[in-house]
Amino acid sequence: MSGSPPRVLLTIGDPNGIGPELAVKAVMAAQEHPAFNPVLVGDRCVVEPLAHRAGMTVRETADGLATPIADVVDLLPVPSLPAGAFAPGRVTAEAGKATVAYLERAVRCLQGGGARGIVACPHSETAVNAAGISFDGYPSLLAELVGARPDQVFLMLIGAGLRIVHATLHESLRDALGRLTPELVHGAAHAAVETLQAQGIPSPRIGVFGINPHAGEGGLFGDEDLRVTAPAVERLRAAGIDAAGPVGADLMLADPGFDAFVAMYHDQGHIPVKLLAGRSAAAMTIGAGVRFSSVGHGAGFDIAGKGTADPDAVVGALRLVGAAETHMSAPGPFGATS
Repeated sequence: MSGSPPRVLLTIGDPNGIGPELAVKAVMAAQEHPAFNPVLVGDRCVVEPLAHRAGMTVRETADGLATPIADVVDLLPVPSLPAGAFAPGRVTAEAGKATVAYLERAVRCLQGGGARGIVACPHSETAVNAAGISFDGYPSLLAELVGARPDQVFLMLIGAGLRIVHATLHESLRDALGRLTPELVHGAAHAAVETLQAQGIPSPRIGVFGINPHAGEGGLFGDEDLRVTAPAVERLRAAGIDAAGPVGADLMLADPGFDAFVAMYHDQGHIPVKLLAGRSAAAMTIGAGVRFSSVGHGAGFDIAGKGTADPDAVVGALRLVGAAETHMSAPGPFGATS
């Protein structure tokens, strides 16, 4: 349908968290400003009460290809929660299992054609692992579902003019440091370059953070940067990529001339984005060959079911995934324009 808003599959995340509320509010936002057409993926028993509360009805679609209608929530139903298991605010194995089932169904639908991509509402690692499913976040699960190598799929956190790709993510700092190699850092940077080129930035400039303080100070504070990040940057430059580093994250973040950065571990990348963007950050999975994003905040069990959840991050993620070419201007972290 030429000229129609792009269709994006929106999983409701952990059904006991704020995800279902965010999803319904995102549909309302899409109907007011139709830049995208979200089709929800999840349990009807979870979505329907929220839709009715918002003055909307639920229409099931078997393939996610419904044409949007005013005051209607389109739903690709995934009956996953057992009877009585819908319990807003509670962390349960049943909800964790359902979270995974929703994404599995969304990926199958996406592979069948007709949708631009997937946005997933917040999950709970605790709930999913309680269901006996090894899970450290959406990127690794998405890699498994699409048949990609886990070491080629990365999280890019986006917000406040920053784009930060994470070479490692949800693992202990000891394990993350032990897993860093020139190949892994190069892969994260290369995935960032491909993503930004697809978003309309033909020659992105990539900054690679150092592992150690002052990027090791020439080996004075450890040789990891000499062995890992410096060779990765050299390889990127040899391939014609505009890459700089390794430099300490504190110095590199103050330079407004970069289109994206590569962080070595979770907190190195999350702290600057969350400090500046708060709950509005988007969490885009890159390198998997599909358009996929989540949000940079958690499942919000403490406010689940209260109607106070802010959908801005989900709406932003939908815009990001739905855009044919998302050329996001990237001011420096303190508002300077690149």
